[in-house]
Amino acid sequence: MHFISEELENYIEKHSQKEPELLAKLNRETYQKILLPRMLSGHFQGRVLSILSKLIRPMYILEIGTYTGYATLCLCEGMQEKGHLHTIDIKEELVNFQRKYFDLSPWGNQITQHLGEGKEIIPNIDCKFDLVFIDADKENYINYWNLIVPKMNKGGIILSDNVLWSGKVLEPVKKNDTSTQILLEYNTLVNEDPRVETVLLPIRDGLTVSRVL
Repeated sequence: MHFISEELENYIEKHSQKEPELLAKLNRETYQKILLPRMLSGHFQGRVLSILSKLIRPMYILEIGTYTGYATLCLCEGMQEKGHLHTIDIKEELVNFQRKYFDLSPWGNQITQHLGEGKEIIPNIDCKFDLVFIDADKENYINYWNLIVPKMNKGGIILSDNVLWSGKVLEPVKKNDTSTQILLEYNTLVNEDPRVETVLLPIRDGLTVSRVL
């Protein structure tokens, strides 16, 4: 589902900050070589992530769902000079692709890649986070939320991607459609959790911004 027209999307991109050259190259190579390139955050959402990070100025960032590392680098743009980003993914075949672009950026030494299940990795990361981006398997969004909130600094921001799920959140849930059912429960949970204040933005496939109280 396109929430706005393609023409309007193009207008928005043209009137937002230009995509950095390294990210444009990463974008092109993802579409040329990697399966499911639409999973990439892309120009507009990438600039949203960048400017949010610059406003937050995080010391420690967690990303769940690295894919090819586009959003990772956008989040790094606002990270403090001595900050660090931890990013988690299950796809071993993408590790070298990600690392190539991380090392071409100014933040290569400040990015730690974790390979495996987020549920197992998150409890073992020994820091509290100022900024978290959840963009992984929807079936575990609630599990991720419950693991992350206690590991957040006060005032920290949790970003949740794909929360509109191509508009499926407005449709009757089909049998065996676990992802949509979990997202419906997740959106309610996040909105009603007394530990945070939340706004759901109709950016791309839906981006929730939650601030820890």
